[in-house]
Amino acid sequence: MTSPVTPLDPPVTPAARPIDPGVRIGHVHLKVADLDRALGFYCGVLGFELMQRYGTQAAFVAAGGYHHHIGLNTWESQGGSPPPPGTTGLYHVAILYPTRAALADALARLAEARIPLDGASDHGVSEALYLRDPDGNGVELYWDRPRDLWPTSPDGHLQMVTRRLDLQDLLAAREA
Repeated sequence: MTSPVTPLDPPVTPAARPIDPGVRIGHVHLKVADLDRALGFYCGVLGFELMQRYGTQAAFVAAGGYHHHIGLNTWESQGGSPPPPGTTGLYHVAILYPTRAALADALARLAEARIPLDGASDHGVSEALYLRDPDGNGVELYWDRPRDLWPTSPDGHLQMVTRRLDLQDLLAAREA
């Protein structure tokens, strides 16, 4: 899944198709350096829909016609660079997909756009893909297994793990 493309290169935009309307995240606002580049990633690659744009300074994107799940703005960051390692700030935004097949579709979108992964993990409770958006913001794309499949200790306590995620097996779950 790795490629020579860096997270700051403009993504190759695959054919547009809306993201699964069951995807849900909390309202997040991200500071970006270039609004069009950010829209190319969040709409062009991940498939979020542009709900409203305020010129060259802000845009609001969502899944399923919601007013917005992600706000993108350049108010304090136009032309800026990501914060250096060792500083505080957003670690990642986690985007919850409703099914394993929907997460598999997200992985296929990333591969089509040559977006490299930082990692891919099976946590027992969920399967997750980790990457960076064009501004270096951490992004986790994941789906939760049904609760009755979550790993627990003999006394019933949750026992999350971190194992390598089999990406080929995940891709096989993609809906045609």
